Amino acid sequence: MSNEHSPDVDVKEKVDNLPLSPGVYMFKDKKDRLLYVGKAKRLRNRVRSYFQDSSDHNGRIRVMIRKIEDLDVIVTDSEAEALILENNLIKKHQPRYNILYRDDKTYPYICVTNADRPRVFPTRTVINDGSKYFGPYDSVKHMKRMLETIRKAFNLCTCAVSRKNIDRTKGAPKWHSCFDDYLESCSGDWDLEEYRATIEKVERMLNGRTNALIRDLKEEMSIASDALEYEKAARIRDSLQAVQKYSKKMKMVAGKKVDRDLFAVKVDEEINEACGVLFKVREGKLISKFHRFLKNIKHLEKGEMLQSFVEDYYTGQYAGAIPDEVYVSDELRNSEPLAQYLWEERGKKVRVHRPQRGEKAKMIRMALSNAKLLLGERKLEKEKAARKHIPHSVKELKEQLGLDRLPRRIECFDNSNLQGSDPVASMVCFVDARPRKSSYKRFNIKTVEGPDDFASMKEVLSRRYKRVMDEKEQIPDLIVVDGGKGQLSSAVAALKEIGFYGQCEIIGLAKRLEEVFVPGRSQSIMIPKKSSALKLLQKVRDEAHRFAVEFHRNKRSKRTIKTELTQISGIGDKTAKQLLTAFGSVSAVQESSLNELQEEVGNKTGEKVYTYFNGDEEE
Repeated sequence: MSNEHSPDVDVKEKVDNLPLSPGVYMFKDKKDRLLYVGKAKRLRNRVRSYFQDSSDHNGRIRVMIRKIEDLDVIVTDSEAEALILENNLIKKHQPRYNILYRDDKTYPYICVTNADRPRVFPTRTVINDGSKYFGPYDSVKHMKRMLETIRKAFNLCTCAVSRKNIDRTKGAPKWHSCFDDYLESCSGDWDLEEYRATIEKVERMLNGRTNALIRDLKEEMSIASDALEYEKAARIRDSLQAVQKYSKKMKMVAGKKVDRDLFAVKVDEEINEACGVLFKVREGKLISKFHRFLKNIKHLEKGEMLQSFVEDYYTGQYAGAIPDEVYVSDELRNSEPLAQYLWEERGKKVRVHRPQRGEKAKMIRMALSNAKLLLGERKLEKEKAARKHIPHSVKELKEQLGLDRLPRRIECFDNSNLQGSDPVASMVCFVDARPRKSSYKRFNIKTVEGPDDFASMKEVLSRRYKRVMDEKEQIPDLIVVDGGKGQLSSAVAALKEIGFYGQCEIIGLAKRLEEVFVPGRSQSIMIPKKSSALKLLQKVRDEAHRFAVEFHRNKRSKRTIKTELTQISGIGDKTAKQLLTAFGSVSAVQESSLNELQEEVGNKTGEKVYTYFNGDEEE
């Protein structure tokens, strides 16, 4: 076992004694919480790989490995069984390090009940009672259109409740009862044989088998007509026309009448989510599409996300009949368990393939475009929700300081210098109490000589907000300067000179007593020490100070390199930086022996550096 993680003795013994059988493994932390659930063709080999040095481990998995304190396994007869068990356990326990799904919505289905006289109705609840569920539908509108087609084609009742709920004593149905039954047009009174034959046709249509259904309806209509059963022939004709109308609306996407599922996954790193899209093609026609958002995907490859999406679909409540072909947008990390599972479910081999060209690749590109669109909508949803959510500290800061508007965007400034040398300044930006690092700014002080914080603050604010006006950048809600009355007065003077004063609020925060100074007010404002508003201001001020000091140190370090080491003949910035990294400072380089220098930068260069500081001979 490994340098990367040394499990305790109990876990090590468990790993060493695992069987070389298929199964599911479960990692737990010291509090017995489930960290991760995985499947394996050979349990011992797969689990052992986590505790061996491997460049395959991404950062997320390395963090997880450090938390493993216990291990459980369940042996299965095949990889396909392990696949089903793995997905069931993930859904049940939602382990922290598995890919999870955004399930804040329930999808609509059409249910055909498991009964002597099956009912057909819409539902959002899937119950494992032997009933058949068709869907899920991406929108209620598409599901309702299908139910309306079923009603028109087969005169079949599709109410969501049983006809037993009828209350005829009051001459009207109950609020939730079957209106078709009340109007005496409910199919619940049909002959049982006729009813079951109709249900069989409905299922064929729900499965997308419209071509064969149309052919059979034509044959039935011809037989009824030849037998002079004209009323029956007329009813079949109406059914035929309704099915044909529905079939024409379905988009033909394949040159031949094939059944295939096409899966695609698109990633949005900004919101750390992915979207999986499925196109269901039956008899060459696109009959439905389905999507899910994948969370917890940091550091994962597309193949892993796609595999999780596909496996979750076929082993979960969503899957209908297994198609002839399955096509994917990226290569799956390990398609063997899925292929075996599909083979066992369908009874014959199902091709799982990534198309490179032709109509199948075109369909995959279309699915990816849909996923991209859905992710864009998801991003807008999150941004809208974020805009609505205003942190308590921001609201309290407005109240404590009597500001005219909520300080949702705060820009804070700080100066840094060492006895007037290398003067710099920083600006940090907080949006809704959180740092927006992409908006941070650094400033080299250009017009001020010596350690003059007031003049430096005036220069920096003039430069910053003149640019904001010239380039029409976003104006902050609040400007914070690190300091008391003097720094605030310089900042106000700068804003007035460039015509920016009054565009937003500005305050000064003095560090000694955490006093807040406001323009035009002689007395400072003392915000309660435990207030979240004061904690927010302190956090913003401290971040500006950290950023300024870091910039100052970097600038001073570069100047030191330039004025000391780079003066040595043949020593450039790269070698100087290498020496400083190795020895820590110029004085440490000066005190190093010839051998130490030569080991770091080579014989010739090391000798030059040593000679520069020590003369021709080593002491």
